[in-house]
Amino acid sequence: MVTRGPSVLVPPLCTVPEHRATMKHAEHDTERGADQQWECEVAWQDDGGDRESICESFRLLQIDTGCDSPKDLPVGSEKWYSKNVLRKQRHWEKIVMAKKKKRKQEKERRKAKHAEDKGVAHQHSKRVLKAIAKERLLAAKEAAPWLCIDLSMTSHMTQKEISRLAAQIRRLYGSNKKAGKPFWICLTGFVAGSPISEECLRMNDGFSSYLMDTTPESYLDLFPLETIVYLTPDSENALQDIDPHRVYVLGGLVDESIQKKLTLQKAQEHSLQTARLPIAEYMVKNANVKNYHSETLAINQVFDALSTYYETQSWPEALKAGVPPGKGYVLQETAL
Repeated sequence: MVTRGPSVLVPPLCTVPEHRATMKHAEHDTERGADQQWECEVAWQDDGGDRESICESFRLLQIDTGCDSPKDLPVGSEKWYSKNVLRKQRHWEKIVMAKKKKRKQEKERRKAKHAEDKGVAHQHSKRVLKAIAKERLLAAKEAAPWLCIDLSMTSHMTQKEISRLAAQIRRLYGSNKKAGKPFWICLTGFVAGSPISEECLRMNDGFSSYLMDTTPESYLDLFPLETIVYLTPDSENALQDIDPHRVYVLGGLVDESIQKKLTLQKAQEHSLQTARLPIAEYMVKNANVKNYHSETLAINQVFDALSTYYETQSWPEALKAGVPPGKGYVLQETAL
């Protein structure tokens, strides 16, 4: 009599679901473990017996594919690029390299240009130059002559004329900032919210940070009357020199309708000393097609003449810098 051991149910290969043999390499081990657990449960229930033996049999029959997770895939196989994408990437890399090469060439060109400038021992950076200009301007407030621009006459001007005046103030300030011996600038009658203040802020970048004084007060209330010299082209007195202890006033007036002697009348009302640029003393009328001659200059042109004289002490040089050829005047020594 042959004794038989405990029966073990060995499932044939056909009982394993077909999708188990064709699983993808990217399935997680948890899913496979769940399938094995389910199969063990079914077989154990059918056999009614040894659960551990049946599960062991399934583990022995499991085929190891050797690539059970995405981590086992070859490096770089998770990304696939089309030829079009690779072509665009190479094209972009060429553009980047060309820009880098151009910047390098431009940098070398600037270095070569600086090397050609002979006689300049050291080139200051923009930050240093800005600091030097600021220090020079602040020093002018204490020692240099003051130049006030009287803005109390803007009520006589159109909006177009006010815009032109704001542009002239910008040019005047720019010239003063570059000057070797600057003046200290003060805008009097500058009322916040007025047309001229709004136009200055609109047209002039950084106007609020200009190194100059702005006040709604009149120059008559700020300085002793005996120190004020009102500059007007209608004055009978030619300006001889610039005194650092004087306050020079320019009428902030752009008058396209030519309201004659308006600034002179205002100065005479307060018994102020007046003066004009010595154009008649150093210049002569130049013949032109329109037969046009005028000694009335924009405030920035008057300032260019004053600033040049203050540095050079030469009226011919000053008038050459301040009086444009279009005014119909030339220096006597250059007259034909």
